[in-house]
Amino acid sequence: MEAVLAFMPEEERVQYSAMTGQSLFYMGETDLRHKILAIVEEEGAERASYALKLLQSEGQLTIASTGKDPSTGRLITHEYRVEGPVMIFLTTTAIEIAAELLHRGLVLTVNEDREQTRAIHRLQRERQTLEGLLERQDRERILKVHRDAQRLLRPLLVANPYARDLTFLDHQTRTRRDHMKYLTLIRSVALLQQYQREVKTTQHQGRSVRYIEVTREDIAVANRLAHEVLGRSLDELPPQTRRLLGLVSEMVTKHAEAQGLDRCDVRFTRRDVRTYTGWSDFPVRMHLEKLAELEYLLVHRGGPGQRFVYELLYDGQGEAGETFLTGLLDVDTLERHGYDANPEHREANLDATVSPGSYPLDATLSPAETTATPDAASASLETASPPPKATTGERKNAATVVVTPSLVAAPQAR
Repeated sequence: MEAVLAFMPEEERVQYSAMTGQSLFYMGETDLRHKILAIVEEEGAERASYALKLLQSEGQLTIASTGKDPSTGRLITHEYRVEGPVMIFLTTTAIEIAAELLHRGLVLTVNEDREQTRAIHRLQRERQTLEGLLERQDRERILKVHRDAQRLLRPLLVANPYARDLTFLDHQTRTRRDHMKYLTLIRSVALLQQYQREVKTTQHQGRSVRYIEVTREDIAVANRLAHEVLGRSLDELPPQTRRLLGLVSEMVTKHAEAQGLDRCDVRFTRRDVRTYTGWSDFPVRMHLEKLAELEYLLVHRGGPGQRFVYELLYDGQGEAGETFLTGLLDVDTLERHGYDANPEHREANLDATVSPGSYPLDATLSPAETTATPDAASASLETASPPPKATTGERKNAATVVVTPSLVAAPQAR
């Protein structure tokens, strides 16, 4: 936490070791606006967790409290208000993180691989040399450059001309929040590049509105970060389950190519898997349940007496053990375009919205299977799967929880 905060301007961060349950409500109205609120341990903010979640979700806090009128001595109601947006930065050594907090933020875990430990040892030894001691003298100068660069950022709108072309998983309601994390990540990358971009202007209701545009390169950077931060690794799967996933992926690819379909439009049953793999019913059923539980498959359930139909969410990534996030569009498939390419966009009403098209989930089902209704639950669970576990290590701060506002908090005008 200290290393990350050191890159941030001192006036933009507020740090506490612990907070009481009501402390946030009585802060100054703008004390936290566009700031980083850092709390050393999640345990220290446990009593203030409700206020923290409310501040992040609603963007403000309000509380009515009883107090005495200084002139009359009578009890009156005082209203206190704290405005956001605010970025909440927590660390924890807990194995499991509360689902409400998990869904509102990004969880970054410590790399505990042996190679990482060796790299840390090399750096620690290097710091004991003359060159290392001299480099430490330059540390503050380098940090000052980073802080000053952030102070130069201007509050600008970030328009994404590729937004309607982007894709994301939609198999569970919680992906609504994850989707906003992804879109916000793209905008944040673009905002940091504002001095390398043309600042454009459009007329809206008689006013000039200044903005910059997201590029394909911004989306590519955001995708790489999303794979690391929001993604997962195939290493979490048992060997036989991983093997079956590969076979199912192979089966779906062949069927999609034969039928001229996208992989996401292919539906299959346990019988299809048994026929293709030659496996018996018990291991197929057991491993498919595991894959559905871990959200590599989506189960579409029929009514009483009707069979399960599966949809493959996994898109073939992560074979080498790297983390990945399924459902993201390949940036190379995006055509380069901008709002200025269309004269209408130069006079566009930026409040206009277009509803995305929807596609039937059962587009490829056979007549006997079209009565199956979509259901996001897994074959083995009636409720949603538990939140992923954070990595725990010997060192403190084994996991870092970064709770970001739902919209990019543009820097305040100075």
